[in-house]
Amino acid sequence: MTRRFRGARSLIRRFDACAETGFDRLRGRRAADHVFYVASELGDFSLAWVILGCLRGLRSGPSDERAALRLGGALVAESFMVNAVIKSMFRRTRPPWDVHRPRGLRRPLTSSFPSGHATSSFTAAVLLSEDDPLWPLYWGVAALIAGSRVYVKIHHASDVAAGVAVGVAMGLTIRTLVPLAQPPTETPAVGTPLEAVTRPS
Repeated sequence: MTRRFRGARSLIRRFDACAETGFDRLRGRRAADHVFYVASELGDFSLAWVILGCLRGLRSGPSDERAALRLGGALVAESFMVNAVIKSMFRRTRPPWDVHRPRGLRRPLTSSFPSGHATSSFTAAVLLSEDDPLWPLYWGVAALIAGSRVYVKIHHASDVAAGVAVGVAMGLTIRTLVPLAQPPTETPAVGTPLEAVTRPS
């Protein structure tokens, strides 16, 4: 068991190192810095998803208001589950804070594992993409926010990968428990006698 555990940790370290190498090829470029730092900031307190959820709620579709309300409740539940429960179980150390960053960022105080930005983003993407032609936008924003946490060196890549998995699982669970479509109510067909509708079977 110990050997397997050590092997898993070795794989995780290699995965994190490969991701760091890949992001290093982008870091320092003005456009990339701007995009990823803004994305990371918009992920704080699920700000991007609150905005997108409100915009969907303002649309005129029959399920849009319900989708916005469902998202709001889901983000509260996700935040509690990740920050108060899951993170307290792992307490993983974040990447070193004293590194050069071209822009200031809020320093998180919680455990590194899993990434709350990734979890909330993919929970929201799963929920908002249901019955919405803008679903590619939601998934794209989720991927950008999640990846930004590695770019700005606040999370390990494995933290983000775990956050994506947890977020998708939570989103699918909430979609099952709180469906957008209301169950149809049976209405008597035109011409059906009242006795046939009210008569007990």
